[in-house]
Amino acid sequence: MTKTKEPHQVFPSAGDDVGSAKLVPETAQTHSPSYRLAYTDTDFLLRDELRPVRLQLELLKPELLQQENGIHATVVIFGSTRIPDAEAATKRLQKAETEAAAKPGNSTLLRKVAVARRVLDKAHYYDEARELGRLITTSSQHSNAEQCQLVVITGGGPGIMEGANRGAFDAGGKSIGLNIVLPMEQSPNPYVTPELCFQFHYFAIRKMQFLMRARALVAFPGGFGTLDELFETLTLIQTKKVKPVPILLFGKEYWQRIINFDALVEEGTIDPEDLNLFQYVETAQEAWEAIRASSVQGDNIK
Repeated sequence: MTKTKEPHQVFPSAGDDVGSAKLVPETAQTHSPSYRLAYTDTDFLLRDELRPVRLQLELLKPELLQQENGIHATVVIFGSTRIPDAEAATKRLQKAETEAAAKPGNSTLLRKVAVARRVLDKAHYYDEARELGRLITTSSQHSNAEQCQLVVITGGGPGIMEGANRGAFDAGGKSIGLNIVLPMEQSPNPYVTPELCFQFHYFAIRKMQFLMRARALVAFPGGFGTLDELFETLTLIQTKKVKPVPILLFGKEYWQRIINFDALVEEGTIDPEDLNLFQYVETAQEAWEAIRASSVQGDNIK
């Protein structure tokens, strides 16, 4: 990637002044926190009063880096961190069965076995996410400059998101991961492109970044996080805060069991036309065809 030549600078850059500040003789005054340059003073930046500044920085950093990497259009892929590939799901079930066999009749362990079986039943979604990531990336690599080059973007974690990033990796292309700091340990999956792997503190800014370049959203089976991201997108489209994009719910049986959209219509809390904001898909190829049929152009956040 060719970088734009920096314009001639009349004043020292911020980096220049950081270096110059280190040359000042050490005194009681220079050791005082008040003497630190504000933008190098971590304690100052972490103050509650600086939250608006941190929000701006968290929005700006990934925005600038995506611009520098030529990212203009994305396909957002959500899904559970708890649905791994079939091999990992099989091992998890075998471990649960072994533990249950050692303590016959233990209701907690029996429930663990039942859940592990259901997760294994959904492990094929990992493969579908991987294939969808591959299809999107392969097509974009063969498109010309005038066509919309789509890049896969996920939450950057394990499970379904790993599958999507892995598919892009299989195709030899880039993909984005938007991780979030959580109380429990979470690290990026190994298939996210390193220079496009971001970490967030604010959920709100992270969700905004998901949609800023979105040309489609694919929601695989998932839990609270997936539902949160799905319903926020549906709300933004319903209220015309963002341009309509295809919202694809992967796995009709799962979604109809989890959410009774028809009941929302019957209760009068959404309009019948709101059911047209999304569609169900069952395969990566079907999802890719729906994405290709879309013609959303330009940034998606007003």
